[in-house]
Amino acid sequence: MKITIFGVGYVGLVQAAVFADTGHHVVCVDVDNARIKNLKKGIIPIYEPGLTPLVKENYAAGRLEFTTDAEVGVAHGDIQFIAVGTPPDEDGTADLAAVVTVAETIATHMTHPKIIVDKSTVPVGTAEKVEFSVSEILQKRGVNIDFSVVSNPEFLKEGSAIQDCKRPDRIIIGTNNSTTAGIMRELYAPMNRNHERILIMDVKSAELTKYAANAMLATKISFMNEISNLAEALGADIEAVRQGIGSDKRIGYHFIYPGCGYGGSCFPKDVQALVRTAESVGYEAEILKSVEAVNFRQKKKLFEKISKHFGNDLKGKTFALWGLSFKPNTDDMRDAPSRVLMEALWDAGAKVQAYDPEAMPECKRIYGQRDDLVLMESKEAVLEGADALVIVTEWQHFKVLDIDMLKQHAAKPVVFDGRNLFEPKKMREDGITYYSIGRA
Repeated sequence: MKITIFGVGYVGLVQAAVFADTGHHVVCVDVDNARIKNLKKGIIPIYEPGLTPLVKENYAAGRLEFTTDAEVGVAHGDIQFIAVGTPPDEDGTADLAAVVTVAETIATHMTHPKIIVDKSTVPVGTAEKVEFSVSEILQKRGVNIDFSVVSNPEFLKEGSAIQDCKRPDRIIIGTNNSTTAGIMRELYAPMNRNHERILIMDVKSAELTKYAANAMLATKISFMNEISNLAEALGADIEAVRQGIGSDKRIGYHFIYPGCGYGGSCFPKDVQALVRTAESVGYEAEILKSVEAVNFRQKKKLFEKISKHFGNDLKGKTFALWGLSFKPNTDDMRDAPSRVLMEALWDAGAKVQAYDPEAMPECKRIYGQRDDLVLMESKEAVLEGADALVIVTEWQHFKVLDIDMLKQHAAKPVVFDGRNLFEPKKMREDGITYYSIGRA
């Protein structure tokens, strides 16, 4: 099939590479000329395991192309994916400006029937706006060209996005057009072989499904963080509680790990957007507001523990940070807990020495050169002269701590563990002053 994807950000690029790898001919369109030039050179703008070789291989094979020429993209694809960003406005509402612009671009240049697919995470009712925009421009052009608008939300997890594309849990297709549904089934056939993953539903239900899924996962995280704070106050061990409730199959172990809050490009934005969507129809989403409030508070938890330990005097102190990305296996720092912590430490007059396997270039892009931020080449290097070690992201190789090395290089053997990687009793026995989440 001939496919065009507008937007080569995280979602668009991953989906394009996987479609091309299954044999489809994909043209990617983006307004960022530098990004397109780099992609043609094999320079990938994001870190995602397995993505770089997949892009390079399919580009070399001619199945994957990159261009800034929207007219070329519209002419190419019978199926046009909209995968541009929908950043939150100041009030948390999803900004659909880029989505509408792409829809208008498609309508301006299309000369034969198209299936237009909303892949971006968008509020309920967006497909109707896209349909209206396209119809309006076609009418102004004085042409009658058949088209349909489909909601096909993505459910990618950063760090495992390639596998999520190739072997998805479900493929949601929102359309009332049986012919369009059949073509979309054919498109996704390579991902739907072992068992039926495709769910056909109306457009609005498809749009709501995406937001509901992310809101549910965010709710589980905030719920567990709420219980962890209660466990800490009561003298209980949240890790024991987690195992106790996770063993119930109705609850399960996924997304019930306490920590220093969730971040990333999806959960914070999507929870806010769903709250605003509810308000737009006169409904107060009380649970979702609480999820957001708990997460906001949880991101301050590490700083509160640090400040209390040092008697609310952090001026001149140096802190070693392990982890900058909002989760392992990505370089994404959007709404990351590390940012809340670092900014609070800087405001208190402290210095940060940080290491992350992938996110340090992104950190430098965000904060630039600062006297109170030093990005170092290894997890060992950041310990030198540090008043405490703070663990923010649970990268795999952070799960082993060389106690002797910590004592040798750090000014003080103090650890603030935002991901509960170690056992408190063992740490105390090793002479480490240890703070974690939801454990005495």
